[in-house]
Amino acid sequence: MDPQSLGNHPQLKPPVVLAGTAKEGGAGPPIGLIDIGVSEAAYLFRVALPGIRKNECGVKCEIQRDGTIHVRGVVTPDAGFLRDSLNVFQLRVQQLSPPGPFTISFKLPGPVDPRLFCPNFRGDGILEGMVMKERVPVIHVDG
Repeated sequence: MDPQSLGNHPQLKPPVVLAGTAKEGGAGPPIGLIDIGVSEAAYLFRVALPGIRKNECGVKCEIQRDGTIHVRGVVTPDAGFLRDSLNVFQLRVQQLSPPGPFTISFKLPGPVDPRLFCPNFRGDGILEGMVMKERVPVIHVDG
């Protein structure tokens, strides 16, 4: 079967060639890959949410004092169709996350102050958050 006819056959997946860092992962970008950064006063985390639309998924981020983070949301169903501003496309290959609710939980390296949290859901499908570390009061004892 030649490569030209692959696109016309509904049962076959088109070949996917991966190179560089893409070769290290799977064929579809998984939800929930995380990065965590540490500074003297705060933690920065990034959570991959590929294919999730900021205005349609209801992503919520809950932060607990012990540094536990819960990211919850819903991957909205496309009902087998993709749309852009002018066209409607029927899905032939779907490797992004399937529709439905999701929860991603992880723990930062230390305790935090949940009141001092700054979230940003970027246009590239990355949820980024900075949260301040919990400050331990310093007590001065006069000798």
